[in-house]
Amino acid sequence: MTDTLSPKTDSPKTDSPVATRTVDGRQVPPSGVYTVDAAHSSVEFVARHLVVAKTRGRFASYTAEIVIADRPEESVLSVDIDAASISTGDDGRDAHLKSPDFLDVDNHPNLRFVSTSVTPQGDVWKVTGNFTAAGVTKPLTLDVEFNGVTTDPWGNTKAFFSARGEFDRDAWGVSFNQPLANGGALIGKKVVIELEIEAAPVPTV
Repeated sequence: MTDTLSPKTDSPKTDSPVATRTVDGRQVPPSGVYTVDAAHSSVEFVARHLVVAKTRGRFASYTAEIVIADRPEESVLSVDIDAASISTGDDGRDAHLKSPDFLDVDNHPNLRFVSTSVTPQGDVWKVTGNFTAAGVTKPLTLDVEFNGVTTDPWGNTKAFFSARGEFDRDAWGVSFNQPLANGGALIGKKVVIELEIEAAPVPTV
């Protein structure tokens, strides 16, 4: 997507500062509440097909909030995803993924992740929380990287994060599959979640 100048401004701003903090030797964003800019972010997943191939998909509709605490370990991430917005580039496959064999979107319209702990480990933050899919809630850990803070041409602060997690869909009861004649299964059990997040701080009143 190509950004254009806001119709409410005559020209971009260029003098706004970029601020990060250093806590225990780690660069972290300023504390505060951040909302995700969905137009410049993505929630995607990858699963194996026919043992060796990879099928990629995304969710087009979601909301997310990040609360960065003064102590980063006390921060909270929450994500709500419209399950029916799933897209893999194939209408028939998408319809099957929305069916009771998989996400059962008529009965469980949302996927949700709410963090319960944030722990630094090496170059990443281990963000563990409760992940709900198809009506089942179980723990899931995301590896989150903080990619920095900058300002856009209009002086708006933006923080950037990458996150990755992996789970066994059978544990959430999403276990539809078909065996292959030469061994293995049509669809892999492991699903990888990948998030690229651009977030903006909510102005304080």
